[in-house]
Amino acid sequence: MTFEEAQKELEEIVHRLESGDAPLDEALKLWERGEELYRFCLARLDRAQGRIEELARAARDDTAPRERA
Repeated sequence: MTFEEAQKELEEIVHRLESGDAPLDEALKLWERGEELYRFCLARLDRAQGRIEELARAARDDTAPRERA
């Protein structure tokens, strides 16, 4: 599952829960699925942020003045 697919499913779940149309048992299952998707999305975002920070550090290191030997 991609981040975008998970995000879309999560948005649909939120909409369904906010509408108040789901019976209690279904609402609980939707909530549980929403929690799974939220954790998945959060983990993907955390990994992406870490990668961006790595790339930014590498770019700074590449542009930093070099000491002459």
